[in-house]
This record gives sequence, C-alpha cells and structure tokens, in this order.
Amino acid sequence: MKFNPLFDRVVIRNIEAEEVSKGGILLAGNAKEKPQTAEVVAVGPGGVVDGKEVKMVVKVGDKVVYTKYAGTEVKLDGQEYIIVKQGDILAIVE
Repeated sequence: MKFNPLFDRVVIRNIEAEEVSKGGILLAGNAKEKPQTAEVVAVGPGGVVDGKEVKMVVKVGDKVVYTKYAGTEVKLDGQEYIIVKQGDILAIVE
C-alpha cells in the first residue's frame, strides 16, 4: 500500500535520533529525544484549504524539521509515519 495525502497534507518518516551523545556516551532507548527531523515520503496536491490557496513547497525526499507535537501517527506495513499539514513543517534541511 502507499499513501496519497489530500489537500495540504504531507506524509513524513522520522529520521532516527543519534545513538551516541556528542561526548561519546551510548544512549539508552528511552534517553533519546524524540526526533523532529524527518524525510518527506508523500505530498498532497495543495489547492484551496479553508478558503486560501495553498501551494506545496516541500517535495518527496526532502529532509524537514517539524513542530514537536504535530500530526497524526500511523503505521503501514510495519513502518511508522506521521501525517502533518505543510504549515507544521518549520524548515527544509539542505
């Protein structure tokens, strides 16, 4: 199966957090901070949302930073994804 997001929705997949701290300490699973960096997996078509024209800026494959508590988490074929509005994406990482 695959996602086809609607309107201004974007499907993202988290990029795993660092396993080792900057000081070289190995981090336990619960000591890792929830990642806010993700890869874009699918992008909706944009269009008119709430009476305003929305142009999609992100594209599949972009690495992005998103707001901490944004979106809806879903599982598909054993993989975890988050569906967010484009407005919840703060930056594209280059």
